[in-house]
Amino acid sequence: MAQAMDRVTVVHENFLRRVSEGDLPQGRPATGPLDERLALSIFRSACLTRALDRESRKMQAAGQGYYSIGPSGHEGIAAVAAALRPTDMAFLHYRDAAFQIQRAEQVPGQTIAWDMLLSYACSVEDPISGGRHKVLGSKTLNIPPQTSTIASHLPKAVGAAYSLGLAKRESPQFKTMPDDAIVYCSFGDASVNHSTAQGAFNTAQWTSYQSVPLPLLFVCEDNGIGISTKTPRGWIKATFEHRPGLKYFECDGLDIYETFRVAQEAAEYVRSRRKPAFLHVRTIRLYGHAGADVAMAYLSRQEVEAEEAQDPLLHMVRQLDEAEVIDPAGALGIYQDTAARVARIAREVVTRDRLKTAEQVMASLIPPKRKCAPTNGPAPEQRANVFGSDMAAMSKPQPMGKLVNMALTDLMLEHREIVMMGEDIGRKGGNYGVTQRLSTRFGRARVIDTLLDEQSILGLAIGMAQNGFIPLPEIQFLAYLHNAEDQLRGEAATLPFFSDGQYSNPMVVRISGLGYQKGFGGHFHNDNSLAVLRDIPGLILACPSNGRDAAMMLRECVRLAREEQRLVAFLEPIALYQMRDLHEAGDGGWMQLYPEPCERIGFGEVGVHGKGTDLAIVTFANGTHLSHQALPILANKGVNARIVDIRWLSPLPEQAIADAVADCGSVLIVDETRRTGGVAEALMATLAEHTNLPHARLTAEDSFIPTGPAYAATMPSRDSIVEVALALAGGAK
Repeated sequence: MAQAMDRVTVVHENFLRRVSEGDLPQGRPATGPLDERLALSIFRSACLTRALDRESRKMQAAGQGYYSIGPSGHEGIAAVAAALRPTDMAFLHYRDAAFQIQRAEQVPGQTIAWDMLLSYACSVEDPISGGRHKVLGSKTLNIPPQTSTIASHLPKAVGAAYSLGLAKRESPQFKTMPDDAIVYCSFGDASVNHSTAQGAFNTAQWTSYQSVPLPLLFVCEDNGIGISTKTPRGWIKATFEHRPGLKYFECDGLDIYETFRVAQEAAEYVRSRRKPAFLHVRTIRLYGHAGADVAMAYLSRQEVEAEEAQDPLLHMVRQLDEAEVIDPAGALGIYQDTAARVARIAREVVTRDRLKTAEQVMASLIPPKRKCAPTNGPAPEQRANVFGSDMAAMSKPQPMGKLVNMALTDLMLEHREIVMMGEDIGRKGGNYGVTQRLSTRFGRARVIDTLLDEQSILGLAIGMAQNGFIPLPEIQFLAYLHNAEDQLRGEAATLPFFSDGQYSNPMVVRISGLGYQKGFGGHFHNDNSLAVLRDIPGLILACPSNGRDAAMMLRECVRLAREEQRLVAFLEPIALYQMRDLHEAGDGGWMQLYPEPCERIGFGEVGVHGKGTDLAIVTFANGTHLSHQALPILANKGVNARIVDIRWLSPLPEQAIADAVADCGSVLIVDETRRTGGVAEALMATLAEHTNLPHARLTAEDSFIPTGPAYAATMPSRDSIVEVALALAGGAK
């Protein structure tokens, strides 16, 4: 840390000396539409940015501050902020303190220095994260916090921009942006190489190419290096200058007059044309990458000193003098007064309380409930008109896929803010026909056929949720989620946590998954691994076993998203979509009637089938179907059993499960997920902690799933359930 602080001191003392001596770097003259008042405001924001960075490093060295990524060298981005409106939602690069500080100048009543120092100190009074992270962000300034901004915030920026066009036609109750807003998204030059970023650029271009409105301003802050790896000279311009559907602008961030002019032009293009643009801003990086990183560990002294000689604050002093806004002595006074003020605030900030307990830390994992406008549902004639021939089908038992389709139709009729998106969900109706006719019923704007990129699908959903919609994205197969899992883990789930509940990403992610498909796919279409979802804090994972439950649980999932702002994954067992029979071909034993639109299964409510007390079979999804097949065989062998369908896989309804098995002699867990990392591990712990009952588990093997006749060989079957149940019940007796 001492070596890192040395360069901070060098840059500070160089500024004092060079301004005093009039030793200012050469550069372009101060020309353009930037007026005197705004130019001086940008310089004040730059001085505050530098002072806060320097003070935060002192706090860190003294053990009173924590890990931070410094904004020094990127102060010219204040000129970009000045060219935008505070109603333009901004997803910021982690070096963009100058942007947030300048935006605060556009909104009266801000205490930005105090607020940001509280964040650096991880104080519970930090107005954005409540002491959970040193993070940029402000609800008042329309800046959602970003905590993993390598590139993961780019897909949701695309989604937020897309939402603006739809919101003009279908204005959601909790809409946050005006119709003429644009979305701002900034990042570093190294981040553009990440696959997540490339997917976002491609999605933006793909959308723009089809003349779909997408008012999005990408801003690349090009300081020429990513941690220690240099970006090839000219790479950003060569890569982005001629991309179809993405207008390219460039400016020198060391020249605030040019930066303001070009940013104005880019913002006006995006705002008036409703098309995306890419603004390439040259910056420098002072000090190292972050915290105690020492640039001279991987750069020569000559390279470091050359960058320091181009200090953007020195360029600002020169330009302000040339434009007769303020002379160097006056600029130096602003710099010194700002530094003294920040030091005074810092001394007070470090005395403020910090988080101490797990309860305090976790308080914002679950966002606050919100009061939704009541919905009475559609008129009977409107509902009949939308459903058409499916109204007659409601009077007859149907398989799960059909009942999910009916539930989606009713939900989209009742809640105009619901939007669906996914691969092939529109005209085709999905791989399994679950979304058939929805595009015809509700239009392509609400049932969006996306490009084949799961990160973009989830990013679209996350961004639309930022503007008040309730997205229902579909992931075609569970295995495909692994391509984009960070959009849930690192973006959607963390947002309420790191914003102290001020921001959230309410949505229901529909996923087709699990195994038991005959003759199709192999492991990419039959994936029985849920660990990736079950360990995400705050995420609810629901999994129905039959069509009636699926319809009622889906309604509850939408309620959880809409009223409680929850992030929900709704896992639909592929093999049960078209399942009609239970015991023998043609018996129709696994089809159900469509429940009335008002019927729901509450969050955490388990299903209990049968009254047997010899044995409880605790299971879900395909395991429930197989266990029902096993029940009569067990009864014929003298074992009277019941089935407890847990339905909610995360968080587990532990007490409800314990209550459902309390009067039984023993418990068998039937889990179609893998033995290692599967649901059964948590169920075994639940039974051990809440009951004294003998229990055992029957799980899938730690294996991928094959194609062909052995499609179910690694997973529980009716016969294996019977075998283990008899052994357990016999042993219990």
